Amino acid sequence: MAKQLLYTDDARKKLLTGAEKLARAVGSTLGPTGRNVIIDKSFGGPTVTKDGVTVSKEIDLPDPFENMGAKLVNAVAQKTSDAAGDGTTTATVLALAIYQEGLRNITAGANPMAVKRGIDKAVAAAVKHLEDNLARTIRAIDKGGREDLENIASISANNDPKIGKLMADAFAKIGRDGVITVEEGKTSETALEFVEGMQFDKGYISPYFVVNTPELKWEQNDVSVLLFEKKLSNVREMLPLLDRVAQARKPLLIIAEDVESEALAVLVVNRLRGLLEVCAVKAPGFGDRRKAMMEDIAVLTGGTFVSEDRGINLDSMDEVSPAEQQRGARPEPKVFKLLGHADQVVVDKENCTVIVEPNKDRKAALDARVKTIRTQMDQTESEYDKEKFSERLAKLVGGVAVIKVGASTEAEMKQTKGRVEDALHATRAAVAEGIVPGGGVALLRCVPTVEALGEKLKGDERIGAEIVARALLKPIRTIAENGGVDGAVVADEVTTRGEKDPNIGFNANTGKYEDMFKAGVLDPLRVTRSALTNAASIAGLMLTTEVMVTRIDEDDKKSKVTGAIA
Repeated sequence: MAKQLLYTDDARKKLLTGAEKLARAVGSTLGPTGRNVIIDKSFGGPTVTKDGVTVSKEIDLPDPFENMGAKLVNAVAQKTSDAAGDGTTTATVLALAIYQEGLRNITAGANPMAVKRGIDKAVAAAVKHLEDNLARTIRAIDKGGREDLENIASISANNDPKIGKLMADAFAKIGRDGVITVEEGKTSETALEFVEGMQFDKGYISPYFVVNTPELKWEQNDVSVLLFEKKLSNVREMLPLLDRVAQARKPLLIIAEDVESEALAVLVVNRLRGLLEVCAVKAPGFGDRRKAMMEDIAVLTGGTFVSEDRGINLDSMDEVSPAEQQRGARPEPKVFKLLGHADQVVVDKENCTVIVEPNKDRKAALDARVKTIRTQMDQTESEYDKEKFSERLAKLVGGVAVIKVGASTEAEMKQTKGRVEDALHATRAAVAEGIVPGGGVALLRCVPTVEALGEKLKGDERIGAEIVARALLKPIRTIAENGGVDGAVVADEVTTRGEKDPNIGFNANTGKYEDMFKAGVLDPLRVTRSALTNAASIAGLMLTTEVMVTRIDEDDKKSKVTGAIA
């Protein structure tokens, strides 16, 4: 397939045009007074959003060279979203500002490689200033931390206080290790639900386990728990265990790969006759993850995961000495001693929830298991694996909070769900690494540090530092301009007032200059840092681009041939 090429200044100008078109659309959403963007869809109604990464994903330009510029800036937003979950619009605005200033200097004769080195050094200095001088840790929940979380979530959700309150409630309930999931609700109201204990998405194997029960749920207290690795199908191997459990008059929950044929029939018949209160569910997960989750349940319930590796079958019996037999002792199933215990179990069609009250005897084993999972989570580089480890951790120690997003229309549902997810990611980032003044103030406060570095650099590296110093003012200016205020005036005023109090900034929501921490205008450190580093990385790549290669559109090629023949 034929390709077309573009070189040097022509290539960089095309990149700039594409980047400007995307950044203008994305930048309009920045800040509390940011504007909506309406996106046409090939099916269904149009989507209305103020989420920067959503806007950037939807932009495709007809000119292939300009489109490459747009896609590179889109990569900034996507990379920032992946790393921090928010800050995508700020990253886009910064990337364009750095590239515009850089291109202006390179066109005037500056060395692109030296400029890039200066940009990298300046960004490193700005990040260090953010971490060392501006960042604060989130306060304890009972000492103002709840308000911090609520403010962060509200700002990230485009100043929606209801979402902020829901997020703060969720973190206050489940703690930093708890899992928060976002789902589409079935009503017009967004609500928060809590699931205590360990829940996994496997319901009862047979509906006969819940016949004649309220709400078609198997709900029992003081439950024995059998964790079995393989399928249960042989009736004989189950009889000793079932006989002993029936005599103890305790409910039994069986978690196994599957329960089928005769074994399932025996369980159902005994339950229907009232001889045994039992319910069977399939084990969660697959492969190694299934084994790990079964071990988690074993630690939580104080039981043992019965597998072939341990050499125990369901029909294995304890040995009884002749003396014990004379005293009336009889053999018991070995597995009976390996059963776990749950204070409450609730099983419905889709989920099984195992609730265990805090137990001093199990605390050491539980703490050791949690430590192991945290170590595994720190060692893996896969985001998917990290998420799964986090879910397992939450089920062991914190429980699960579910935010069910409600809306009246599909378009509103998508917009609200996107804002809730942004709020969740931003809040998690704040809990993990701390917070900085929001509203673009933290980046503005890094300008003197970068300018001081620039004075020490020589040649075109100094130009790179100067480019970053000017770009750091762009977010606060854009926020002000989206609110109908002169951005340059606001930036100068915040700079002047910052000499007395570095936390003073412009609150676009109220139009006042005030302490950002006291006003609740906060940004997670991770979000601000990721936005700056990712923006500088992509802008540096674009500035050092010399050649662009793209394919020739076949339709365009045919039209030229047709025109020549005519």
